[in-house]
Amino acid sequence: MILVNDVTKAYPTRAGQVKALDSISLEIAQGEFVAVRGPSGSGKTTLLMAIAGMLRPSAGTVKVGQQDIYELNQRDRAAFRAKNIGFVFQMFHLVPYLNISENILLAPRVGGEDNRSSEAARLLDQLGLAGRATHKPAELSAGEKQRTAIARALLNRPKVILADEPTGNLDPDNADTVVKYLCDFQRGGGTVVVATHGPAAEACATRVIHLRDGRLDEAH
Repeated sequence: MILVNDVTKAYPTRAGQVKALDSISLEIAQGEFVAVRGPSGSGKTTLLMAIAGMLRPSAGTVKVGQQDIYELNQRDRAAFRAKNIGFVFQMFHLVPYLNISENILLAPRVGGEDNRSSEAARLLDQLGLAGRATHKPAELSAGEKQRTAIARALLNRPKVILADEPTGNLDPDNADTVVKYLCDFQRGGGTVVVATHGPAAEACATRVIHLRDGRLDEAH
């Protein structure tokens, strides 16, 4: 499902180039749940954004479902991402002046409006948010905000969910709830890649990989 081949992402600095990713190669099969562990600055977020088609590597290739996503132009890549990839951010990225239902429907448009509205209602119910549909983000707990972000990522029924520290701002109970929904997605045949500092996602992970200084840490 995901093939990362010799990917490097370098940024210029006054002291020279800094490599956020340094010759990373990784294969993730359909239906896997992969936890990416590593300290801050190890390259976890950069790796997820490269897989999502949101950050072009300096070198190397990224394929999702056999498609080299950086061979696509920006518009086609966005359309491919909307159909195939859901992204869950640590800081939720909800629009404060829209209600929860409207935030979910902000996911890039795939399918007819009737289908999207019914799917949004189904997700609100499934994630225990049906009673919060007309509430604004400021009226929600951190756990409810993250469940809203997950619902938005799931709206188009993607093949892959990428989650960047999705439990980083949550208490243990809410973290367990968020991981449960990601596990349910994987058990339904989806592919999940979660970047995390801690062990919360490892209960469902089929594999744990470790990054350090932009490289796979083979010592683990």
